[in-house]
Amino acid sequence: MSLFSGLSRPMKAAGLALVGIAVIAAVIGGITLATNGGDSDTATPPGSTPTTSDGATPPSSPAPGTPPASSPPASSAPPSSPPASSAPPGSQPGQPGQTGQPGQPGGDQQASNKWVTVRVYNNSTVHGLATRAADDFRASGWKVEEVSNYSSGIIPATTAYFRPGTDEEAAAKAIALEFGFRAEPRFDGIQKSAPGVIVIVTNNYKTNGKTGS
Repeated sequence: MSLFSGLSRPMKAAGLALVGIAVIAAVIGGITLATNGGDSDTATPPGSTPTTSDGATPPSSPAPGTPPASSPPASSAPPSSPPASSAPPGSQPGQPGQTGQPGQPGGDQQASNKWVTVRVYNNSTVHGLATRAADDFRASGWKVEEVSNYSSGIIPATTAYFRPGTDEEAAAKAIALEFGFRAEPRFDGIQKSAPGVIVIVTNNYKTNGKTGS
């Protein structure tokens, strides 16, 4: 006997429709369960590294809130400079402190000026006094190049004459200090004489009369 026996035709049609809807719902539910079950089987377990379809490992992305790693800043320190020369002062030619260099001050001021030419003129009544004075100067290291007489006037005292602004000035003052006489600029009578310190000796010159000897 049929489930729908005794029912009117409209009721049978409604019952068949309900049965069809139930069947369709059952089919959809089965498909959904099958799909969910397959997804759970292929899900990546925690802690494992996912791979792409070709087996390669995709690049990892930083965790949320983690700042990207940055390379250390380049050093801003300036390049090291070569060490300064440790050469002692006065080790280079012409530097202060060397003896015998033209116009350069040194520990011995007199020795540093002895390269300047010296000319010795006799203005005394003592014969050969200029020669003896020249010998004294040479014995002390001075560069005497001329010994002669000066008869164009009377010089009151032994004096070393120089041209201002030249190396003669320092040399004249040094030799005058060493031998105990004075130093002055050249006067008109010897202004055009040959270059060099001109020492005019008079009767007050003392042979070997160095200051302090």
